[in-house]
Amino acid sequence: MKVIVTDEVAQEGLELLKKDPRVELDIRLGLKKEELLALIGDYEVIITRSGTTVDKDLLDAGRNLKMVARAGVGIDNVDVDYASSKGVIVVNAPFGNTNSAAEHAMALLLAFCRNITKANASLKNGEWKRAPFTGVELKGKTAGVIGLGKVGGRVATRLKAFECEVFACDPYIAAKRAHDLGVKLVSHDEIYKNCDIITLHTPLNDETRNMIGERELSMMKHGVILINAARGGIITEGALLNALKSGKVYGAAMDVWSEEPPKSEVLKELISQERLVVTPHLGANTFEAQINVAVDVSKEILNYLDEQPLENAVNIPRFDMALMDQMRPFLNLMSVLSDFGIQLVDTNIAKVIFSYSGNIAHYDCSPLSVCGLSALLNRRVDQDVNLVNASLVAEQMGIVVEETKSTQAGAFSNLITLIVEVEGGKRRTVSGTLFEGAPRIVRLRDYSMDFAPDEHMLLLNYTDRPGMIGQIGTIMGTHGINIASMNLGRREKKGEAMVILSLDSAVPPEVVEEMKTAIDATYIRAIHMRTVKCNRGCCA
Repeated sequence: MKVIVTDEVAQEGLELLKKDPRVELDIRLGLKKEELLALIGDYEVIITRSGTTVDKDLLDAGRNLKMVARAGVGIDNVDVDYASSKGVIVVNAPFGNTNSAAEHAMALLLAFCRNITKANASLKNGEWKRAPFTGVELKGKTAGVIGLGKVGGRVATRLKAFECEVFACDPYIAAKRAHDLGVKLVSHDEIYKNCDIITLHTPLNDETRNMIGERELSMMKHGVILINAARGGIITEGALLNALKSGKVYGAAMDVWSEEPPKSEVLKELISQERLVVTPHLGANTFEAQINVAVDVSKEILNYLDEQPLENAVNIPRFDMALMDQMRPFLNLMSVLSDFGIQLVDTNIAKVIFSYSGNIAHYDCSPLSVCGLSALLNRRVDQDVNLVNASLVAEQMGIVVEETKSTQAGAFSNLITLIVEVEGGKRRTVSGTLFEGAPRIVRLRDYSMDFAPDEHMLLLNYTDRPGMIGQIGTIMGTHGINIASMNLGRREKKGEAMVILSLDSAVPPEVVEEMKTAIDATYIRAIHMRTVKCNRGCCA
C-alpha cells in the first residue's frame, strides 16, 4: 500500500507504518496543489493535518485512493460527502488530544485563580509584590462542567481531586457515567444558579452556539468564574464583556474565540480585560497530543490492511458483504425504527435493547443492532456515528446495549423491537416488520398499530371521548396542514387513545402546543423522519 504524507505529522506515528513491509511511505511536504494533483493518483492513502485540502479535485485525481487519514480531530478540510460517494474512507483522531485539552482547561483555571500571568509579568518587570496577587482556592468550591464527554469527564475528575463539589450537565450522557465519575447530573439552569466555577466542554453546533448569553449570565452567582477551552462561539462574547465590566463575572479564562485570529473590536476589548486569562487556541498543542493523533491514524491504516474494524471512520465503513447481504432487507427497517423511537425520548438514555423474533433470529443480528445504534446516536451526538464506531460511542456515553433473540414467531414471521430505557426505568417501545419489503410499525408501547412511517408525523396520547378526531382535524385544517392518514390505537372504550398522523408538512411548535391544550393530550410529539421521504407526490 502506497501512503503519502502531505503535512507535518509526528514521526512516532509514522514509525508504525515504516515498520510494516506492506506499506510504502512517501513524505512530501509543502506541495503546491497542482503538484499534489499530479502525484495523488499513485497513492492509496493520504495522511494530512489542516494544511492540505482534500476536495473534489483531489479525490477525483486520486483514482486509487482508499483512505484519507486526518491526523487530528477536525475534518473541515476534507470533503467527506464526496469522499463517501467515491468509496473513500475518511478517518480522524478524535481522542488523541483529549488529555491535552483537559489539562489546558485546568491550567487556565489555576492560572486565573492564582494570578499566575499577572504575577509572572510583575516579577519579570523587577517588582516584588504579593498582596495584589492574592488568589482563591478550588477546595470547597462548586464547579459546573457543561459537557461530560471525554474531555469534560477528565476535567470533572481533576476538579474532584482538587476537592470541588462537581455538578455536570450533558443531555446525551447516561446517569451511570456521571455516577461513575462521582458528579451530580443536573440541568443547565442548576449549573448557572449554583456553581462558583463553570467550565465548557461541548462541541459548537446549532444547539450550543451562543449557549451562554445575557440570560444565562444573569442567572449565575455574582462572582462566578468561567472557563472556555472548548469552542469559540459557545459564549456570546459581547455579553461576557459586559458581565466582566459589571463584576457579575469575577473572572474568566478562554482559549477559543468566535473569530480566530480575533479581529473585531469586541474581541479585542474582551481580550484586553484585566480579569481575563487568554491563550491562542492551545488546547491540543502538546507534543504528546501530536504524537497521539499520528499514532491513532497510523493504527487505523494498519487496521484497514488487516481488515479489522476502524474505530474512527467518519463515513462509510468497510463491512463483510456476505453478512450484510443476509440482513440487507432489514437494515432500512432498523434505521426507520431507530429514527422514530429516538424522537420519543427527551432525557438521558440509560439502555437500548434490540429484540429479534421469528426467522430473523436464526441469523447473526449484530449488524442490525449496530445499524440501529448508529441511527439512534446520530440524533444525539455531534460527531458522525456509523456502523464502525457506534458501539464505541455508546460505551463512552455510558449507554448499556443489549440484544435478545427468539426464533418463535408470533403474529409476524419477523419482528424487530426497539426498547429505549431512560433514567428512572421508563421505556419507549417500537416494533416493526416488513410488508412486501417496506417498513411498517406494528406496535407502540403496548398499543397494536399498523402504519407505514412517513416523513412528517404527529403522535398523540389523550383520553378517548367523542369529538376528539374532529377537533384534531379542525386544528390541522386551520393551519393548512393536510392529514394524509391516521392510525388509532386504544385499549378500551373511552380509555386512553394513541393516534399517529401522517402529514404532508411539518407541524410548527406553536401548533403542537395548541393541539396539546385543545385535546388535553397526555403526550404529544411532532416527528420528522430523516430515513423516510414523502412518496405521495405532494411534496415535489
